[in-house]
Amino acid sequence: MPPRDHYLRCIARFDTQISEYQSRFRQLGNLRLLTALLIAAAAIASWGMGLLSPWFVLAPMGGLLGLTVALDRVERAQAEAVRAQGYYRLGLARLTGDWQGQGNPGENFRQADHLFADDVDLFGRGSLFEYLCVARTAAGEKNLAKWLMQPAEPAIAKARQTAVRELASCLPLREDLALIGDDVRGAVNDDEVLRTWGEAPAVPFPVATLWVARLLALVAAIAVFGWLGQMWPITPFLLIVLAELLFSARFRERVEQIHTHAGRPARELRLIRIVLERIARENFEDPLLRSLRVEIAAGVAPIQRLLKLAEQLEWLRNDFFKMLASPLLWEMRVAIAMERWRAEHGTQIGQWMRALGEFEALCSLATFAFEHPGACYPELVDGVQFEAHDLVHPLLPSDTAIANDVQLGSPPLWILSGSNMSGKSTLLRAIGSSVVLAWAGAPITARSARISRLQIGASLRTSDSLTDHRSRFYAEIIRLRGIATLASSGAPTLFLLDELLSGTNSQDRRAGAEALVRSLVASGAIGIVTTHDLALAEIAEKIPQGALNMHLEDWLDGSEIRFDYKLKPGTVTRGNALALMRAIGLEV
Repeated sequence: MPPRDHYLRCIARFDTQISEYQSRFRQLGNLRLLTALLIAAAAIASWGMGLLSPWFVLAPMGGLLGLTVALDRVERAQAEAVRAQGYYRLGLARLTGDWQGQGNPGENFRQADHLFADDVDLFGRGSLFEYLCVARTAAGEKNLAKWLMQPAEPAIAKARQTAVRELASCLPLREDLALIGDDVRGAVNDDEVLRTWGEAPAVPFPVATLWVARLLALVAAIAVFGWLGQMWPITPFLLIVLAELLFSARFRERVEQIHTHAGRPARELRLIRIVLERIARENFEDPLLRSLRVEIAAGVAPIQRLLKLAEQLEWLRNDFFKMLASPLLWEMRVAIAMERWRAEHGTQIGQWMRALGEFEALCSLATFAFEHPGACYPELVDGVQFEAHDLVHPLLPSDTAIANDVQLGSPPLWILSGSNMSGKSTLLRAIGSSVVLAWAGAPITARSARISRLQIGASLRTSDSLTDHRSRFYAEIIRLRGIATLASSGAPTLFLLDELLSGTNSQDRRAGAEALVRSLVASGAIGIVTTHDLALAEIAEKIPQGALNMHLEDWLDGSEIRFDYKLKPGTVTRGNALALMRAIGLEV
């Protein structure tokens, strides 16, 4: 079933469920109100008029309690249905182009000096990260961001491709993971907290401490039962309690330290366990997914053991239980057991979180693959080349995006001319995003593609900075220096330069642009330079390695400017700046 139809069907199903829950909630609420009125009437009759026994109040009280429990269940089920409907609505919004601002923008992953992240919209509102990310934990978000910012090694990228192919078809699994309670995302917001707690130095206890505590607890239990059975006086029990107080006082600070530091990790692992258990139930064919599943499944039983210990610690919040548990040295014994758990499994928490984070990142790419059934998995090749047929920008709705063929490598350079708003920058971002997706392990929105492991250097969105005392031109040349350094290092480089050196006079611009492009191509880099300055198009004739002039054109349709966004060979022959100015009312 096409993804759009699937999302629409799920939205309709949850619409029906939500309406049913709302109706049931109203019915139960009215019934509870009626029951409360009956209780009030029975109470008045019992105590005021003496007609009924107080025991007649107990039956409706039980009914009131049952109705309260039922209302709570309906309310929780309705909240889950609303959350599920929101998930499918967001999926539909991605397909229709109305998704901006509804997901995680990944602002915390932004790096000011990154050579292409801002230029190709990796992070921020309306970014590639926001479009892709369905991770529920910080580990998943970090993995996805890392994959987008740095191309993987060929073997790793190819392994991810096959994993994403299989995960794209695992719709129930991906939806289950996405619909697990909101508290997972709210609580597990920093996997380093778990990792740090697990790897922290052990709280030391003498080897015999736990056995002495168990022995004292056993003797105390025997003493109290003997006293209750009138076999001996209470004195032995009191002496044992005194010995326990002296013994536990020695370790009080260590016990409190363990409980204090274990509280948050235990809560977060309780939520992670739900996710781990769901993944562990799945069977996979792909080797990478099988390997991740084994690592994830290995954490389920140990985490369950820790959660039982944490639950036993929570029992002490009950004053009655605390009174009974004190002679049994319950708190100390649980603390030592938790510390032993950490000594045995603490260093494995990082492995579980790494595997979970990688799995979640793969799920994000697989969701993209599911929503773009016409996308291709590019052939990941050696050398320095980018070739894509019917390429479109991945963030544009497929039914409105205009496809183009792009081939860089032979020749290594395109000079792309065109007027304002003709689509030059969008094409550069489509190329950059496609390289990012390809080497993260995802499909790209093209009919077919061959892409080598390219390091991207882009200058599409440089701006001035008051705080750094930088003009736009200075910011641009700093970025260009970084791109030149990258290319000269020998790394396979793709440069995407929009309106190169537009912040200086035309003579300096032409000379500087030609020298820079010559240097980049001589270093083995490939790329595109866009311009609406036709003089710069002449650079193509002076590149020894070869270059092509390509253009995107527009035309006037009455008083309106039209664009077809289709690449054509040669240099654009006209501009639209004056027409645009006149269109908005400027007298030029």
